[in-house]
Amino acid sequence: MQEALAEFLHHLSLEKNASPHTVKSYREDLVQALDFFRTRLGISAPRPDKLNTRLVRAYLAWLHEQGYAKSTIARRLAAVRSWCRFLCRQSVLKVNPADGLRGPRLDQKLPHFVQREDMLRLLATPPAEEPLGVRDRAILETLYSAGLRVSELTGLNGDDLDLDDGLATVRGKGRRERLALLGPPAVFAVRLWLGQRALIVARRPRAATALFLNRAGTRLSSRSVGRMLEKYLAVAGLDPRTSPHTLRHSFATHLLDAGADIRSVQELLGHRSLGTTQIYTHVTTKRLSDSYHQAHPRA
Repeated sequence: MQEALAEFLHHLSLEKNASPHTVKSYREDLVQALDFFRTRLGISAPRPDKLNTRLVRAYLAWLHEQGYAKSTIARRLAAVRSWCRFLCRQSVLKVNPADGLRGPRLDQKLPHFVQREDMLRLLATPPAEEPLGVRDRAILETLYSAGLRVSELTGLNGDDLDLDDGLATVRGKGRRERLALLGPPAVFAVRLWLGQRALIVARRPRAATALFLNRAGTRLSSRSVGRMLEKYLAVAGLDPRTSPHTLRHSFATHLLDAGADIRSVQELLGHRSLGTTQIYTHVTTKRLSDSYHQAHPRA
């Protein structure tokens, strides 16, 4: 099983173009499952063909007993199912032992988003007179204007931009490319940052090709963007639960609130499935319902 797991992770990384973060998540989930299978079978190095539905069901029961969250159990079942699907394609297994097993029903959580007025206040918070303030405003404007994931933002290079047309080439999940749109305020903010970026690159000839750099001239990390956002949320007095991904939620919610077509929002977000995008319609429907009950005299 250990060798079969290594082959699966290799397949994810090289053939499926999964991100390092995705591969790491699969590895952690499946290593735990493999440890359980070893203990349950009483074999230190079990063969993959020892996997069966009863064993996977026992693993799910054990996860419940350990008190894992529903979302964690569902994710780990999905990891085992994907691994077994790979083993079936490799003719190691004849049937997928995880097929037919259902994870726990997840509670649907509506995504947290920032109100328009609060978003405008946040975007205006970075100090325009400081070089890193110029960078930070460009980051916030780009995240919100294009609805990017933070990994997509930090993955941007300078030559991914076409500012004349307000476009950016983005590499999303599975390294799938799409075009993201940048509105005039974002284009203006990025142009200002490119002037400051050029000064950093002039001082550091080996600076990264990344669009957004830190003082050392290296690519910003997702964690650095998160810490930067936390600082400006505190300055603006906004909800500290807000994360870089919240700006993506806000992007989608504000578009739908203004009457955008859900298929267009799906394309802009880079979602493969319309079902993933539809959660934002629940947000807007709830807001309509709240407004109705607050304003209608017979509600």
